[in-house]
Amino acid sequence: MKKTMIALAALPAALLLSQAALALPDATDRVYTADQNTNTISVFDPAANRLLGQIRLGNARPDVLSPLYRGEINVHGLGFSPDHKTLIAISNGSNSVTFIDTATNRVKGKTYVGRSPHEGFFTADGKEVWVVVRGEDYISVIDPRTFRETRRIPTAVGPGMVQFLPDGKLAFAVSSFTPEVDVIDVQRHEVIRRIPVASPFSPFLQFTPDAREMWMTHKDVGKVTRIDTRTLQVTGVIDTGFITNHLAFARVGGRVLAYVTVGGENVVKVYTTDDQARLVATIPTGALPHGIWTSDDSTRLYVGLENGDGVDVIDPAAGKVVAHMPGGQAPQALVYLSGVAKAGDAANLVPRVNGESATVALKPQQGNAAGYVVVRPLGVTDSMEVALFRLRPDTVYSVYLAGSKAPSGTFRTDAKGAANGTMIGPVRSFAADDNTDKKVENNGAARRFIVVEGADEEPAEAKAVLRS
Repeated sequence: MKKTMIALAALPAALLLSQAALALPDATDRVYTADQNTNTISVFDPAANRLLGQIRLGNARPDVLSPLYRGEINVHGLGFSPDHKTLIAISNGSNSVTFIDTATNRVKGKTYVGRSPHEGFFTADGKEVWVVVRGEDYISVIDPRTFRETRRIPTAVGPGMVQFLPDGKLAFAVSSFTPEVDVIDVQRHEVIRRIPVASPFSPFLQFTPDAREMWMTHKDVGKVTRIDTRTLQVTGVIDTGFITNHLAFARVGGRVLAYVTVGGENVVKVYTTDDQARLVATIPTGALPHGIWTSDDSTRLYVGLENGDGVDVIDPAAGKVVAHMPGGQAPQALVYLSGVAKAGDAANLVPRVNGESATVALKPQQGNAAGYVVVRPLGVTDSMEVALFRLRPDTVYSVYLAGSKAPSGTFRTDAKGAANGTMIGPVRSFAADDNTDKKVENNGAARRFIVVEGADEEPAEAKAVLRS
């Protein structure tokens, strides 16, 4: 963390001043996040660094468990039209694509597609919307005027995201289940090349500003692959870190840098885009950075915090977070659109539907185990999202609130010794213990989380593998 500013500070002062002199985001611009737990789209004013309100597409968890529920579930992906007039939101729990007018924040259409869509985007000419259906093996092509599916493009199993080169001739589709990239002829609507890559789990891709390279993330192995868009060859693989999510590019000091969200380390890592792809800075962020997008003039980057329930604002010239905007629960995709609405206009938005979350770190008591709990208020009760790492593979662990004889949740680790899931229970409030720890209080009595191996063990302190 200490080397955050070293490389950026070494840039010529004149170049940094030139970067800082660029116009900052305008009041007619907007930042949007797809909020998976609250099923909202949070709408932010980047000029004032504030939440304007939310577009409510469904109810917050756990209401979605009702058999009578009709709203959208797991609002996850975002895309937009070339003219910035239409935003699309992909909900992977209700298999829907929602079309939103950015000037009014009104829903103007909806399309239901196949099982578990993940991301979607408009073609370069704006005439079609392509939505990857990750739970199956195709891209759904939708007419944005009629909101009807017009065809399906077969792909590798589990397409994760699709993006288009600026000339509109080729599209690149990464996969969430297959270690390959599908290169698609846009006019013919068919795959013309399959490029092998390092991992089967790739949730995101982005083109460099000159469109000469496509960079894609590998969330499961913590890597980024670079592909030459002319030769269609892999030109390099970068080791980025645990839970590598999304990436973006910005022009800083006369050169293009790549910004990669690394959720497992709560940082954004900054790389050069030359052949060496050197790590030049590490920028600490809030909890579990996920989506990221750059303002049009590269003066700001916006980072959605999946466990921080909001957006961190990065000044790339300074190489640090300069603001935080509270937002919806568990933001996933994030996009920045310029010139889409009147300054300060919050038409058809609702006030923030969720309260503040708190992230409680779990400290190792045995070995090098790691983990955390994100506690979110749900009214009369609370949700506790648990993430456990570096434990014994294929082993059951139980999570207790100190003082309880029954576990709040039980999890089995995967082959890599990781597990995650959600528990429901009454956690009333938080009180800071010090700058690095938080106590969980219930009815005024301080309570801590304890993680033990096994399903029925008494939560004795001596047996704790992790504790808060």
